[in-house]
Amino acid sequence: MTKLPLIAFTTLLLACSEAPSVSQSAPDTSAAAPAAGTLPFTVTPVADFQAPWAMTFLPDGRMLVTEKAGQLLLVTADGRTSRAIATLPVDAAGQGGLMDVVLAPGFAQNRQVYLSYSATGAGGKGVVLARGTLAGASGAETLTGVTTLFQATPFVEGDGHYSGRIAFSPDGRFLFFTNGERQKFEPAQDPKATLGKVLRLTLDGKPAGDPALTSRGFHPAVWSYGHRNLLGVTFDEAGNLWEQEMGPKGGDEVNLIRAGANYGYPRVSNGDHYDGRPIPDHAPGDGFEAPKVSWNPVISPGGLMLYHGAMFPEWRGDLFIGGLSSQALVRVDVQGTTASKGDQWPMGARIREVEEGPDGAIWVLEDGGRGSAGRLLKLTRS
Repeated sequence: MTKLPLIAFTTLLLACSEAPSVSQSAPDTSAAAPAAGTLPFTVTPVADFQAPWAMTFLPDGRMLVTEKAGQLLLVTADGRTSRAIATLPVDAAGQGGLMDVVLAPGFAQNRQVYLSYSATGAGGKGVVLARGTLAGASGAETLTGVTTLFQATPFVEGDGHYSGRIAFSPDGRFLFFTNGERQKFEPAQDPKATLGKVLRLTLDGKPAGDPALTSRGFHPAVWSYGHRNLLGVTFDEAGNLWEQEMGPKGGDEVNLIRAGANYGYPRVSNGDHYDGRPIPDHAPGDGFEAPKVSWNPVISPGGLMLYHGAMFPEWRGDLFIGGLSSQALVRVDVQGTTASKGDQWPMGARIREVEEGPDGAIWVLEDGGRGSAGRLLKLTRS
């Protein structure tokens, strides 16, 4: 494992991305909001960030929020105050940056936090999994001891399709980590590459992939393959692993992930290449795992959340997806191991992340790009 120095929060890494380490200002509510009465929930702006990417709640109701430029923010429960507690050495070009943030199993005791980000290295760029410890007195914490646990292989040129989502198995023994195919197509089917794959690792980042694939010569971390740009992964209460990914033109997907399965990309897809070249559709008996739900036109899925809360009991067990180009919050109805399209609510901005709050409210982060403000919104029952 490699120690990473924490670098000072002093430089501007992205145009229009600089933010003070502490903010006491009221949230910016000037961005367009959905019209009252058109949504089944009340939308309350809570805070505003610079190109946020992911968030997670601490046990006391405070939040950790990642910003694309590399800052990890600690945000008070009311959203009024935030400060940078770490700055990671990210490559923030294109779709790169500081990505996911997830609390470790047993966080109350070990105070560990897992992060993903894009970095430069031999061969080009790739996604990295790291871990640090939230240390210090309450209100004065910093993230210390940030350590690299795993990195995608190979690093390649380009600034897209890093993926980098993290989920822990229900028993807390394994970490599932998504690696996008980096807009290179064929690595999704290459057994030696981690690109275009769902990976299973130990909590220390050691490969723990599907034994059947490993015996066939796959990289020992690979759990499933044939994916494109995997931007959400979560377990349901029955222990099923769900994943969503940006497909090609007309082929966004929600998948139920099975160990050893090939999800087909770029051999098959419900969409086509952006340059117009056709891709064969999924078909029964083709040997590939078909999506449970797909979209055409696309929704451009961002984060993924499975709802467990009491505030919206009618949606318990359903998936929620942030829509980027669709500027929507998307609900997928889940019944056991089947899924179908539910609601698609217009939000008036690109939605990057969806999380469930301690009280069952739904929280979303705007993307902060292409006209979106980067706000944190709280959705409560109307």
